[in-house]
Amino acid sequence: MTITATITSLGHKGEGVAEIEGRKVFVPLTLPEEVVEIDVEGERGTLRGVVTPAANRIEPFCPHFGACGGCQLQHMNRPSYEAFKIGLVETPLHFAGIDERVSRFIDASGDGRRRATLHARREGAGYMRLRSHEVEDLDTCPILVAGLAKAPDIARAVMQAVGEADVSFAATLSGLDVAIRSEKKQARADRVAPLVQRFKLARLALNGEMVLQAQPPIVQMGKAQVELPIGSFLQATEAAEQVLADYVLEAVGKAKTVADLFCGVGPFALRLAEQRPVAAFDSDKPGIAALEKAWRFTKGIREVTAKARDLYREPLTQFELPYEAVVLDPPRAGAEAQVRELAKSKVKTVVMVACDARTFARDAAILVGGGYKVGGIVAVDQFSQSTHIEIAATFRR
Repeated sequence: MTITATITSLGHKGEGVAEIEGRKVFVPLTLPEEVVEIDVEGERGTLRGVVTPAANRIEPFCPHFGACGGCQLQHMNRPSYEAFKIGLVETPLHFAGIDERVSRFIDASGDGRRRATLHARREGAGYMRLRSHEVEDLDTCPILVAGLAKAPDIARAVMQAVGEADVSFAATLSGLDVAIRSEKKQARADRVAPLVQRFKLARLALNGEMVLQAQPPIVQMGKAQVELPIGSFLQATEAAEQVLADYVLEAVGKAKTVADLFCGVGPFALRLAEQRPVAAFDSDKPGIAALEKAWRFTKGIREVTAKARDLYREPLTQFELPYEAVVLDPPRAGAEAQVRELAKSKVKTVVMVACDARTFARDAAILVGGGYKVGGIVAVDQFSQSTHIEIAATFRR
């Protein structure tokens, strides 16, 4: 059914919302106050045409926008874009009973995303199409760093070698780190090994196992150089990692005893250790090993005591937190078990970095309930043109 409707608001996924016969219909690629023609099926609306465009509508910079599902917000001007992303942070906080505002919005897109995962399928290589399980075949992706320009070509070559797969890329100082995930048990390493020389890759892995390494994939973290484990977490942009690290260092201040929880390979711990000893914890054993190696081979930094520990199942208890400051950067699930222990502790300063606004609001409310005051909330935009936002905040007793 094709109808004409008016978009009244934006949902948290960046979709326009229209009220039709008393129910909400979500329409991607639309903006509030627009009159649009849409096909309606249940709660989903598909844009057929814009009758009256909003004043804040702009021309997308990527020719794939609208078909590719990788970006959702390229049709929105800058003031509206920033206001939407700030709202992603403030709205869950409001519902959690915290009326603190975002103090700064920081564009951390930098030179583009240094990591990405493309889907290699028969129809091509790229991101999933909007509301589809089919892939939009990409020739280029303008939100990626220049070092990932050949990523679609590499993914297509993977498809020819081993069939359908998901291909993850990370641009490092020593070249591209590529990890292939294939559902086919018969996927053979010898079929993809020639890609290392063909595309001058630093390392190639298949289903978590190294196929071939020309040189270790290295990233700079403060004074330290870290050799990335296969499939390890890395902030999407180099600029965002630096912005977040600067925030953490300033918030921690002169604290002499610091713990870094969910430390990963050490983007915060290694920089913090340039000024004081640091205790670091994470469940990722290869990440902990990489952090320890980086610390051992870096001159001019203090001791980093890194331990593998599942902070979901075994959070540090209030009696194991003899620190002046604690930094935590959990995955999207947040850190509920750990913040409950922090709320009971005597730690004076907690610095939280989060990639999910809803779990951040939940965890923030626990800390506030335990006597902390939250401030300095910063929205860090490293996932440009998407509906994701990174958050940093400081909690003090």
